[in-house]
Amino acid sequence: MEMPGPQIGRALVVIVDDRVSAGERSDNTGPLVTELLEEANLVVDGVVTAPGEVVAIRSALNTAVIGGVDLVVTVGGTGVSPRDVTPDATAGVLDRPVPGIAEAIRASGLAAGAVDAGVSRGVVGVSGSTLVVNLAASRAAVRDGMATLTPLVPHVISELSGLEG
Repeated sequence: MEMPGPQIGRALVVIVDDRVSAGERSDNTGPLVTELLEEANLVVDGVVTAPGEVVAIRSALNTAVIGGVDLVVTVGGTGVSPRDVTPDATAGVLDRPVPGIAEAIRASGLAAGAVDAGVSRGVVGVSGSTLVVNLAASRAAVRDGMATLTPLVPHVISELSGLEG
């Protein structure tokens, strides 16, 4: 029997999808992100949905930051269509961008054949003491993005909490 490692922080998942937020379609990526975060020893506070609207996305992000989560992962709304506004909404709540992580997620997604990850406009940055990460919505983009992200999260959370000297 494998014992879980120590919990490294709290996370929230935000699914940005008009149809999911309206109850017209079920969410198929939130459970995947939750599972991958838990495997990385994060406690997932929940999965919330938001339509592809800047105000709704910012509200979800601000609530997470004020709530004190260490990591927010958004899924969806990172492409080039007019309704893809997640990066724009996210940029408005960030104190500092962390472009290297966003670039690594795009590069690894493209290398893995997840076209939506490769052309994603997703951003990564810090708001208060919370790391905010945008992922493209396909399951392939989520799997690859999380594989790229999770090894970096403990270091970033440690730095943001002031525990790393």
